[in-house]
Amino acid sequence: MKKIIDTHLHTWDIDKLDYYWLKNDTSILAKTYLLDEVHSQIADAGVTAAVLVQATNSLDETDWFLQLATQYKWVLGAVVWLPLNNPTAFNKAIETYSSNPYFKSVRHQIHDEADDDWLLQPNVIQSLQQLAHQSIPYDLVGTKPAHIKTALKVAEKIPDLKLVFDHLNQPPFSNKTAWKQWAELMSEAAKNPNIYAKISGLGTATSKPFEWTADDIKPAIELVLQQFGVERIFCGSDWPVSLLAGTYAYTWHQYQLLLDSLLNEAAQQKVYTANAEKFYNLH
Repeated sequence: MKKIIDTHLHTWDIDKLDYYWLKNDTSILAKTYLLDEVHSQIADAGVTAAVLVQATNSLDETDWFLQLATQYKWVLGAVVWLPLNNPTAFNKAIETYSSNPYFKSVRHQIHDEADDDWLLQPNVIQSLQQLAHQSIPYDLVGTKPAHIKTALKVAEKIPDLKLVFDHLNQPPFSNKTAWKQWAELMSEAAKNPNIYAKISGLGTATSKPFEWTADDIKPAIELVLQQFGVERIFCGSDWPVSLLAGTYAYTWHQYQLLLDSLLNEAAQQKVYTANAEKFYNLH
């Protein structure tokens, strides 16, 4: 049996924390999703372990995630929020969390910021430099070309910082003009050896809820495999957001159907497990 690490698993509790982006949401996402709910589905999907990923810009969530990782053996670590734009608070937080074995990466919901260049603020750059100095990677959740351009500038300023594009920066599957720009920018990003690509959230990106298949996401997967190679790609579900497009198991079955058809066993082992272990220091 092959090992598969889900590197993009969310959990949220709307009674416990504030999720600003759910305020006016009327979808199935506007409720609490706890890890016990997804536990059995993980086994059905053939997934063996997971990494939690932040869902709100809050240190309370950071504390909660690091606590959850101690309670669930299949949770290997967490991508958490830190106050990147506040150097004093950031330095205090790094001092608090850097020795925690489950603290694996940092993320801020930049796609919800009005400024596409939010990461390029001097205070934020200073914090990202500190992450690079401590060999802590950064998860970049972008949704448009401007976010890829920002990532390229960050990488230029901080060459040692490891970055990963969550959800492949939302490939615009249904727009040929936008696709061409996405493909060109991702190919440019791939030239940097410290930039990685995360295959996640692609079911929702197809805009074909409950009807998408492996064939629909194949163009994006083939492009990143060609540009990033099998050494800098890993996978994640984006549960429960992924439920907008299909079940947890369905999402993983489509990913595996496609990747197993494109890669030999050695390459599969890298994309499903080894690359994530290396990037997030999961050993």
